[in-house]
Amino acid sequence: MRPELVTGIPGPRSKALMSELSRTESRNITFFNDGFPVFWERALGVNVWDADGNRFLDLTAGFGVCSLGHGATREALIEQAGRLVHGLGDVHPSPLKARLCSELSRVTFERWGRGPGKSILCNSGSEAVEAALKTAHLHSGKPGVISFSGAYHGLGHGALETGGLPFFRDPFAGQLAKFGTRLPFPDCTHCPFGCREGFRLEGREFPNCSSSCLAELHDRIEKTIRQREVGCILVEPIQGRAGVIVPPRDFLRMLREICDTHKILLVLDEIFTGLNRTGKLFACEHSETAPDVICVGKALTNGFPMSACIGRADIMDAWPRSDGEALHTSTFLGHPVGCAMALAALAEHEKPATAQLAKTCGAHLRKAVAHLPRASVRGVGAMIGAELSKPDGTPDAPRTARLIQHALERGHIFLGGGPAGNVLTFSPPFTFSEDDAECLAEILASGEE
Repeated sequence: MRPELVTGIPGPRSKALMSELSRTESRNITFFNDGFPVFWERALGVNVWDADGNRFLDLTAGFGVCSLGHGATREALIEQAGRLVHGLGDVHPSPLKARLCSELSRVTFERWGRGPGKSILCNSGSEAVEAALKTAHLHSGKPGVISFSGAYHGLGHGALETGGLPFFRDPFAGQLAKFGTRLPFPDCTHCPFGCREGFRLEGREFPNCSSSCLAELHDRIEKTIRQREVGCILVEPIQGRAGVIVPPRDFLRMLREICDTHKILLVLDEIFTGLNRTGKLFACEHSETAPDVICVGKALTNGFPMSACIGRADIMDAWPRSDGEALHTSTFLGHPVGCAMALAALAEHEKPATAQLAKTCGAHLRKAVAHLPRASVRGVGAMIGAELSKPDGTPDAPRTARLIQHALERGHIFLGGGPAGNVLTFSPPFTFSEDDAECLAEILASGEE
């Protein structure tokens, strides 16, 4: 449904809640100004309602979590909560934990023809990444990790060391273990290797002019492997927090070849891109590249804090067998409500219609943002970014912020991204419709007037 506003934005209840929260929450967490934020109270499909009863169109899916639509796994939550709300996950688990691990194996490594997979269930994306880093170290005995500029892998100390966004990492640099090497992520919009739009090579035009870029990156990776003990390469198939950066098509294939040559692990962070966000069940499938370990989260449950680190069984067996004490675990591991919601979500994500819905959603999004002036639009499936520039080509962060605020005041919620804060990012529920897109286009147009 289109937005319906009954108060100014933010409304009086949201303003009162802003005042309360600002007094009692760490000032680092929630951003406040005179027009921001609104407090979500309920949600359904592509819509959220705030504490004042205003209805918004959500183009974030709650950070990409509610891909199937807000409330899509609610019945699984209710049914399971009536049976068992909490268990003893690494001691006396619920039956759903066994079912979910089996399903995660089936939809990943078994489906890719790589044999069974084994999982470590976690509570957040960052925790899944850290489980993957530990797995790589146990498997190889080599502490080094290659990751990439612009990467966002979470905010735990291990994840921070591999992250490529200085804003998050630099304040804690003194606490980090320095096991990571960050190399340039191949970005066809702002090529770190000197290519520019319009560049031609072997009959291919931007953004598929990747041969020279990948050759340079290949050499840098090889040099790093010669200089350090590298146990894995950690990468997002498409970078989300960096502003929806889509690498050249052959990038993952090249990484796969390097990892095979040197017998190191390819670890994919598909916490954002996984589960049909790009129009395929996993983004790596666009390049027919299977990882050794994959991290999933966000859309896994469609609304409950749960993630997973899944690896080939022979790799995951580098972990010692539990003798009654688990080397990596948590209080809420294999939470029964989360498992029930994940099983319900996976059943929907496996349907071909869901992938098609994501592709259609993406087409609607591209149409809605197509007429933004001085915007570079990119993305795959229902993961779209629009990078805004000034007439001289420099990043236009103020305009980006104005459009986000303008849209919020008219009932549309989306986010900004990119290191310079000049990328409008869109990752709505897949049920985002053509009518929703027309409404968004109208709001964006009015914001440019």
